[in-house]
Amino acid sequence: MTRVRWLQAVAVIGATALLLASSCSWQLGTLVPDGVPPPPGDPVPQIDTYAKGRPADQLREWAAERAPALGIPVTALEAYAYAARVAEVENPDCHLSWTTLAGIGQVESHHGTYRGSTVAPDGEVTPPIRGVLLDGSNGNLEILDHDSVSHDGEEPYARAMGPMQFIPETWRLYGVDANNDGDISADNIDDAALSAAGYLCWRGKDLSKPRGWMEALRAYNHSDAYARNVRDWATAYAQGHPL
Repeated sequence: MTRVRWLQAVAVIGATALLLASSCSWQLGTLVPDGVPPPPGDPVPQIDTYAKGRPADQLREWAAERAPALGIPVTALEAYAYAARVAEVENPDCHLSWTTLAGIGQVESHHGTYRGSTVAPDGEVTPPIRGVLLDGSNGNLEILDHDSVSHDGEEPYARAMGPMQFIPETWRLYGVDANNDGDISADNIDDAALSAAGYLCWRGKDLSKPRGWMEALRAYNHSDAYARNVRDWATAYAQGHPL
């Protein structure tokens, strides 16, 4: 079921995603920064991506060997590597690397540790991480969360959720259960990393190409500065150290 949901995430697109595409589409003539895409880093071992339980546990030894030098929690590194391995199996044309996912995870939430949050062995991030209110102020987007109701009866503004900072509507389209616990949670780094992989592959198509990688990153966050920041972190991780 996990793999089916992931395939659906890269194969279908809803009305909201179309709106995102229109607002985040590539502008012809925009320069692609140097160093894009960043290096893929150490290869991820082949594993059974359909394994029962938490499949990312198969990468414990690989992640534990690298996590201390990278400054990434072992569980988070397992999640990124597993998501990249699933992407390779389910969508081999995407060429998504774990270093790109780790770069996003660092920029978005310090790998689930922002403001004292911690990542449990099952991938749960507590306390939950929430972004700023997306009410259009201070240069932020104005995005409503249509599935929630504010105390005054009006539709409330959305906040990005979890270690990979998904907008609620995007999560509803792309969220998947990566650890087979029966819950699709933006606050679980396994679910969040695999969902991010599906979203990036859908938006960038082929992330081994500079334009494809930038398409994916600009869809994730419509900012060239953001893409460069992720690139720099991903490059450092590929070299075996944090920035």
